[in-house]
Amino acid sequence: MNQLPPLNPLRAFEAAGRLKSIRKAADELSVTPGAVSRQVQALERHLGVPLFRRESRSAIPTAAGEQYLTEITEHLDGIREATLKLTGERGRAREILKIRAYVTFAMKWLIPRLSSFHEANASTEVRITASLEAVDFEHEDIDGAIRLGDGHWPGYEVDRLVTNELVPVCSPDFRRRAMLRHPSDLIGRTLLHSLARPDDWMYWLKAAGQTGIDAYAGLKYQSSVMVYQAAIEGQGVAIAQKVLVDDELQHGRLVRPFALICDRGDFTYYLIYPKNRQRNPSFRKFRSWLVEQAQLASDSKRIDGPISARIPVHSNSETS
Repeated sequence: MNQLPPLNPLRAFEAAGRLKSIRKAADELSVTPGAVSRQVQALERHLGVPLFRRESRSAIPTAAGEQYLTEITEHLDGIREATLKLTGERGRAREILKIRAYVTFAMKWLIPRLSSFHEANASTEVRITASLEAVDFEHEDIDGAIRLGDGHWPGYEVDRLVTNELVPVCSPDFRRRAMLRHPSDLIGRTLLHSLARPDDWMYWLKAAGQTGIDAYAGLKYQSSVMVYQAAIEGQGVAIAQKVLVDDELQHGRLVRPFALICDRGDFTYYLIYPKNRQRNPSFRKFRSWLVEQAQLASDSKRIDGPISARIPVHSNSETS
């Protein structure tokens, strides 16, 4: 076959394959679902190869369809870029990426860094939403999510981001008043907890070998960012994910009364996304930027304590 395939059916196939949905492809192309189906069928007749397995609400490519989709996407992206450049629309066309994170991670780590991505990618708008709910890429309009877990999300691409090191923190004044020098000094002190992460004190106290302290007693708040603020206000000792309070530690708003770090190992933050998202040039840029930022944070991490403990992962629950 020496001729190009018909371009309208090719567009319909690419949209349906990328979105895994005839209906979503129809919305994107401003046509009816029936029109998309007919265009895809026309392409299949032209090629003599079935491209989709028809299911009730999804358009799942066959093995041949998946390979064909991967190969044509790069060329279609090139055509779009060339057209934008030729017509002078590059600066006005905006791609919207929808990323889900946790409130605390977004506020303390992601958003402070996000301006550097926007400066380098003015045509891409990143919209951050926050939720504790499990991600359902098949039925939600999101491109990627930052989730806490052990790294195993079958069927999705996964990029590890930062370390999940648990450390107690408190205000400098609270440490002086409570005379905190050894983990046993926590006996009788107020522990601060996030309801979204109820077991963190248990993990740290276990690593410290402290058995006489109730790991679940104390004051509880809905999210970790509330816990950190309560600690700044001198209400007690919070258990924190170190990477999320580095700024407070550097500026002295919080201090670490003990050297012990409880490293949760593989149970940490990951960027997860469907495999077909890598076909989106804007998402590829965001993913590369995010992984680079995580690496930069890792490279610049200070060595701040000789004692550490690694606790094995026991839970896959999603928390904030």
